[in-house]
Amino acid sequence: MLLPLDADDASALWLTLRLASVVTVLLLAIATPLAWWLAYTRSTSARVVSALVALPLVLPPTVLGFYLLLVLGPHGAVGRVTQALHLGTLPFSFAGLVVGSMIFSLPFAVQPLHNAFVAVGRRQLEVAASLRAGPIDRFLSVAVPLARPGFLTAAILVFAHTMGEFGVVLMLGGNIPGQTRVLSVAMYNHVEAMDYTAAHALAAIMVVGSFVLLLGLRAMGDRRHEERP
Repeated sequence: MLLPLDADDASALWLTLRLASVVTVLLLAIATPLAWWLAYTRSTSARVVSALVALPLVLPPTVLGFYLLLVLGPHGAVGRVTQALHLGTLPFSFAGLVVGSMIFSLPFAVQPLHNAFVAVGRRQLEVAASLRAGPIDRFLSVAVPLARPGFLTAAILVFAHTMGEFGVVLMLGGNIPGQTRVLSVAMYNHVEAMDYTAAHALAAIMVVGSFVLLLGLRAMGDRRHEERP
C-alpha cells in the first residue's frame, strides 16, 4: 500500500497535472492545422517539416532541453525578444516548461491527427465542396467530426507523454519546488536520497496513470473496430 504524499510531492503531482493539461490543450490547437497541412499539401517542403516534427522522437531529451535552454535563455534569439518585451526569460519557469513540453510532445499530437485526416479522404471533402461548403466549413463540419478518434488519441498520448517527461523539463526548468519540480524530477530526488519508498509511490502513480490512459485508448480503438460494418 502506498504511503500518502508529503506536501512537496503533492505539489509536484499537481504541477505535473497542470503542465500536462495546458500542453495538451495548446498542442492540439497548434498540431491540428499543421497535421491538416501535412495531410493534404503537395508542397515539397512537407518532407522537411515532417522530419522536423518527428525529430523529438529520436533526439535525446537532454539534447533538446540543452538547445532550448540556449535559444530561450537571456543570450538566445527568443530570450532577447522576450526580454525586449519585458517578459523576462522562459527557462526555469512554468511557461518554459510548457514551451519545452510542447516541442517534445509535438509528434505525439501531429501523427495521430495526420493519420486521421488522411483517413477522411478527399472524396468526403469534394462532396462537401460540391454542396458549396467553403474550406473552413468543410474542415469544421466534415473533417473534424470524422477525425474525432485522432483527436482523442492525440490528447491521450500528449497528456501521458508530458506526465512522464524528465530530461527536457530538468534541463529547461531545473528543480524549483512549486514552480518547475514535476513528478519525474521529484522521484529522481528521492532516488538520489535513497528514499525508495517515496520514489516508489511517485513511480507507481505514473505507471498506473499511464496504464489507465493507454487502456482507455485501447478500449476506444476496440469500440471503433466493432462499430465498423
